[in-house]
Amino acid sequence: MAMINAQNAANGAVVASSVGRATSMWARFWGLMFRGSLAEGEALLITPCSSVHTIFMRFPIDVVFLDKDERVVKVVTAMKPYGAALGGHGAHHVLELNAGAAATAGLTVGNSLVFAETLPS
Repeated sequence: MAMINAQNAANGAVVASSVGRATSMWARFWGLMFRGSLAEGEALLITPCSSVHTIFMRFPIDVVFLDKDERVVKVVTAMKPYGAALGGHGAHHVLELNAGAAATAGLTVGNSLVFAETLPS
């Protein structure tokens, strides 16, 4: 089965090696609520989405807001449980990552992300 990964087009860094997608109303609503953690390299892409909350979450996350062309419009680092964030003008998708993953991948506003299917090794 193919997996989706996300890469920072600006520097080639892998942002996440296993990206889940939440596209239905309920999947977007539930997101990462009640999960104990994200595995290393795991992320959740919520689309469409321009704001998030971390109510009922158990761990901090990095929240990367993307426009329709998958360019970064805002990065919220280490967002704690029971918080909320708005993506602002142009936000259309959200990528939720383990806290620290955005900095590790060098994500900054204006970077483009590339999502690609890969076969597991």
